[in-house]
Amino acid sequence: MKKSKGSVESDISKAITQWEKDYLGRGSVSVKTDILRDMVIVNLQGVLTPAEYSVCETKDGMLTVKKTRSELVESGLENLKEIIFANSEEKVKSFHSDISSRTGERVMVFKLYNDLEKKFS
Repeated sequence: MKKSKGSVESDISKAITQWEKDYLGRGSVSVKTDILRDMVIVNLQGVLTPAEYSVCETKDGMLTVKKTRSELVESGLENLKEIIFANSEEKVKSFHSDISSRTGERVMVFKLYNDLEKKFS
C-alpha cells in the first residue's frame, strides 16, 4: 500500500460522508476515522436531526430513533464494506455500530480479516 495511514483514514472519512449524503439524504457534521490493528473506527458527530433530538426525550422515542437509524445504516452495509475495501484493500469481517441519542454521535467499527495497521509500518 503506497498511501499513508492518515491519507487512508481521511479518504474513508470523505467516502463515508459522501455515502451518508447519497444514501441517507444528509451528512454528519464531522467524521473522523482511525485505523487500529484490524479495525477501522469511524466517529460521526451531528448525526441526528433536531426533530430526532425531540423524539429522543422519551425512552420509547429514543429506542425508536436508535432502531430506525440502525436499520437504515444496516440496509446500506454492503456499500460501507465496499468503501472500506476500496480504500484499504482489506475485507470487512464484521460491523458494529451504535448511536448516542444524547450527543447525536455514531460510532462505526469495521473489524477486518487482517491487521491493516501493519501495512503502514
